[in-house]
Amino acid sequence: MRNFLIRLFVNALALSAAAWLVGGITLSGGFGQVLLVALVFGILNAILKPILVVFSLPFIVLTLGLFALVVNGVMLLVTARLTEHLAVSGLGSAVLGSIVISVVTIVLGGVLKDGEKEKR
Repeated sequence: MRNFLIRLFVNALALSAAAWLVGGITLSGGFGQVLLVALVFGILNAILKPILVVFSLPFIVLTLGLFALVVNGVMLLVTARLTEHLAVSGLGSAVLGSIVISVVTIVLGGVLKDGEKEKR
């Protein structure tokens, strides 16, 4: 449960960073609404993303992995369609936002894992 809450919080921070850095992404509402958007984004990434990756695997291989950025952008667009607190203006903004989300998630995930290793 603790790991789930940490991932939810990291997703919320990553989505907030994307909304702050990318002009075409708007995140509205308070912290509770941002957590709700992060929850929907996490659920979609767990359920829908593997299916999209399997169907787009030839394109991902052909583009040496760059098409995965488009898949991540589509996930952000789907999240925006399902929640009223996230707005994404187009696929370009969604792809840039997915890059920001990936970088923030990697950095915060690495920091949190390093903190876990120090406790042991």
